Amino acid sequence: MLAKVLSGALLGIDAYPVEVEVDIAQGLPQFATVGLPEGAVKESKDRVKSAIKNSGYEFPTRRITINLAPANIRKEGTAFDLPMAVGLLTATGLVSSERAGRFLFMGELSLDGGIKPVRGVLPVAAAARRWDLDGLILPVANAEEGALVDGLPVYPAKNLGEVVDFLTGNRVLDVCQVDIATMIGNAVQDDVDFAEVRGQGHVKRALEVAAAGGHNILMSGPPGSGKTMLARRISTILPAQTFEEALEITKIHSILGLLPEGQALVAKRVFRSPHHTISDAGLIGGGSHPRPGEVSLAHNGVLFLDEMPEFKKNILEMLRQPLEDGQVCISRAAQSLTYPASFMLVAAMNPCPCGYQGDSQHSCTCTPAMIQRYRTRLSGPLLDRIDLQVEVPRVPHSDLSDTRPAEASVEIRGRVEKAREIQQARFSRLRIHCNARMGPKQLQAFCRADIAGQELLKQVTDRLGLSARTYTRLLKVARTIADLAGSEDIVVNHLAEAIQYRSLDRQTTAVG
Repeated sequence: MLAKVLSGALLGIDAYPVEVEVDIAQGLPQFATVGLPEGAVKESKDRVKSAIKNSGYEFPTRRITINLAPANIRKEGTAFDLPMAVGLLTATGLVSSERAGRFLFMGELSLDGGIKPVRGVLPVAAAARRWDLDGLILPVANAEEGALVDGLPVYPAKNLGEVVDFLTGNRVLDVCQVDIATMIGNAVQDDVDFAEVRGQGHVKRALEVAAAGGHNILMSGPPGSGKTMLARRISTILPAQTFEEALEITKIHSILGLLPEGQALVAKRVFRSPHHTISDAGLIGGGSHPRPGEVSLAHNGVLFLDEMPEFKKNILEMLRQPLEDGQVCISRAAQSLTYPASFMLVAAMNPCPCGYQGDSQHSCTCTPAMIQRYRTRLSGPLLDRIDLQVEVPRVPHSDLSDTRPAEASVEIRGRVEKAREIQQARFSRLRIHCNARMGPKQLQAFCRADIAGQELLKQVTDRLGLSARTYTRLLKVARTIADLAGSEDIVVNHLAEAIQYRSLDRQTTAVG
């Protein structure tokens, strides 16, 4: 007897339907799974057999063949356990094939018939809206994740027995309901705040500009000057995520199985801080079976690279494409996948190998050649893609001992959100959300400087030898500064402030 049950699988961050075809024929007992299954899928037969028996149902001792269609795409993971079991029970006549064919099934089976959570439920639920179905039957732990997507009811099930009783009409499963507004509202709370940072007023201003326009920023200063402390607080001044943005980043976390227990939605902007020993596949994504990397996990959030020159140079150079395009393309012989990677890069570094060049309290022990080698770990093309470069000096004792309350993150975030509202109105007809993502057409339309500003740009470009990319990024930063000031026009003051945020360019010119 033949039965067909629907499930889903992942291809990049998107999902496609998988038809689980079960055939039970006469012959010696055998259980074969075809359709390019990998290890965990091949092992499903033992879990499915034990789960069916231990749930009180009879397992057919005949020739069983299960095909996962389309058969030309490799299948991985344990999510096919439940649809295989339902397909077998449908093929034996216990469950109506018409009833079983109206639902999508995902879930890993334990040997006693319990249904365990699996990865990638959200992308499958999002894609299933386009398929002709009556609902999704998912593990209880994944139910809220699947219910984030409107359009199809999600039925959580604890074990195989509940699923069979639901399909045979002997049980009613409650539809999972989620309160998205509450999820997003609860995510606004942060355990760090800019009010805890003493001094560094000009660096805070640079971080505000970066957050307002979605610009990349590099902080350079001696050890203990507060670079990491400042970086960890930048996500507290970024605008709150929209539900669409939260869904995008939740998809990526779901694919990798990184959603915390009890948290169905990544509602707060993410902050990722990989160690400098990370591999290229870990940072950018890839591997023999391509997976998203840290740049994709930081999508719509912040990627913080502490001690940036300590990262391998070839790995840093791989950042150039995602910084420019907002996505990562991973090509392999069998397939080519694209992962979103529109993140805000925040990096920190010491001014020299010992860390004390220019420090008033310590003497630098580095030779000019050592300093030059250290700085060349960051290539010119990479630095061109970093909009703001800021020096972070040592905090004086007078600032450390100052007991007056500093400006809180909520106040800074208020100004950032106003600037972002201006940008959203400006780009309302375009697929652009912030100034940092402007292209040549938008630069020409929205970033015209006045006569005095154009003269200043000419002088600075000739003196510092700025590249065309750096020139356009200066205009983007100036546009953001103007938005923070509520000005329609970019004037010379806005450009002057943008120029001062190119400290490494000035240092390189002085050395030369």
